[in-house]
Amino acid sequence: MKAFVAGATGETGRRIVQELIARNIPVRALVRDEQTARAILPPDAELVVGDVLNPNSLTAALGDSTVVLCATGAKPSFDPTGPYKVDFEGTKNLVDVAKAKGIENFVLVTSLCVSQFFHPLNLFWLILVWKKQAEEYLQKSGLTYTIVRPGGLKNEDNSDAIVMQSADTLFEGGIPRQKVAQVCVESLFEPGARNKIVEIVAKPEAISKTFTELFQQC
Repeated sequence: MKAFVAGATGETGRRIVQELIARNIPVRALVRDEQTARAILPPDAELVVGDVLNPNSLTAALGDSTVVLCATGAKPSFDPTGPYKVDFEGTKNLVDVAKAKGIENFVLVTSLCVSQFFHPLNLFWLILVWKKQAEEYLQKSGLTYTIVRPGGLKNEDNSDAIVMQSADTLFEGGIPRQKVAQVCVESLFEPGARNKIVEIVAKPEAISKTFTELFQQC
């Protein structure tokens, strides 16, 4: 297994890179600025320069990767096309290149509540709408996938247990990014994660379960 991580320098993406390296999985990290990325990412990660908005750069960047993990996301800005470009067009480009290369597994991080049009986050240039469009594009691609929809993201890890449910059944709650990264990486190894949408939060009162149990119940 060789993992390609898009959005590698983002808060969630960098934790995915760390988790993969902790599991001794070689990583190709897609970055736009190599110097900035080198200061953020573990030295074991192989950095490849490219951009999800430039499909030509992706073909070379994927190289000999066998799995793709996508944790890209539009940053809040005054550009109304940001979420469309990054969350939909960029993911679509990545799915197309992954399909052409015969990638074995595609893990996509989106968000809780993507199916709710009247959600406050859609005031930010319809960000959830475009994430949902990206999900549907991946689902129709024929690739083996896992779509991970986390609740509100927290930078600090905690000891809360992960709660995992199927699509459109969790509507509130938060989760540390480290746990999101763990779910993404574990999904590569769990047959129960194949071709599923999973929604995740973390709760102190929840009963701790293995990843196999979590994925099988969705």
